[in-house]
Amino acid sequence: MKYRIALAITLFTLSAGSYANTLCQEKEQDIQREISYAEKHNNQNRINGLNKALSEVRANCSDSQLRADHKKKIAEQKKEISERQRDLAEAKQKGDADKIAKREHKLAEAQEDLKKLEARDY
Repeated sequence: MKYRIALAITLFTLSAGSYANTLCQEKEQDIQREISYAEKHNNQNRINGLNKALSEVRANCSDSQLRADHKKKIAEQKKEISERQRDLAEAKQKGDADKIAKREHKLAEAQEDLKKLEARDY
């Protein structure tokens, strides 16, 4: 019984602690995870780049700036989708089946990218 209570308290503390992380802390943890992965694969160029990114995050990161940057990326992706929709409409107007298929594929990719961006928690 004591073991179950201790386990429950530990799990609660860990889950509560993860919610308490700021966006910048999460970004830092993501970079550190990528560094570990690159180290396992002996990818020194990737390690160097990630260490530089980690330094930049530690020096300049703010949650409000991350949110603003994320909103900007979403707006840019929506603009990209609009452009892809116009390209598709032009291809349909011309009736070129090959171009229509290519434009539909590019539009679907852009829409998928937007879904991924919108799924992020900031």
